[in-house]
Amino acid sequence: MATTIESIEILQEYLKGVLDRANHHAQNVNNIALAVAGGIIWRSTNRIKVLSREGDMKNVLWVEVNQTRLCFVYDHTCGNIDIRESSIQGNTIKSFNNKTPLEEVKSFFESI
Repeated sequence: MATTIESIEILQEYLKGVLDRANHHAQNVNNIALAVAGGIIWRSTNRIKVLSREGDMKNVLWVEVNQTRLCFVYDHTCGNIDIRESSIQGNTIKSFNNKTPLEEVKSFFESI
């Protein structure tokens, strides 16, 4: 089930959860996650949705940019934030971690 981000308060709650989890379990993306979140907010052209289970928002987010649906997911195997085509199972089109330069994050979001 997906939760639609309909207010700044819901977005803040989601980001707080993502950053808290990253600080504890995914320290290789805990810094870049905020830059990626900024890119999502900047480029989104439709509602932002996040995966929810039993009332908890999880580390999967969908966004539409110019009629292209992108899925942002944490890849536990590689330790990256992956951007995938359309769904969790979609092809990975870009990956980010704390070693990714901020210029690369900006460039990716400008290109979509």
